[in-house]
Amino acid sequence: MSDLAPVLFSLVVILLLVFLISRRFNISSRYERKPKVHTPWSALDKGIDPSKDGGEK
Repeated sequence: MSDLAPVLFSLVVILLLVFLISRRFNISSRYERKPKVHTPWSALDKGIDPSKDGGEK
């Protein structure tokens, strides 16, 4: 049991450092997807007629 204490302590310290660094640099926002722009091809995939100005179904 005493051999496990340093390992757990190290794990907690490493996880804390990773969490603090990720919050500081805001790493997760770098990989967020941007909303897609509807091209005529993607509009057809959604069932929108691209020949109409309103983009109605």
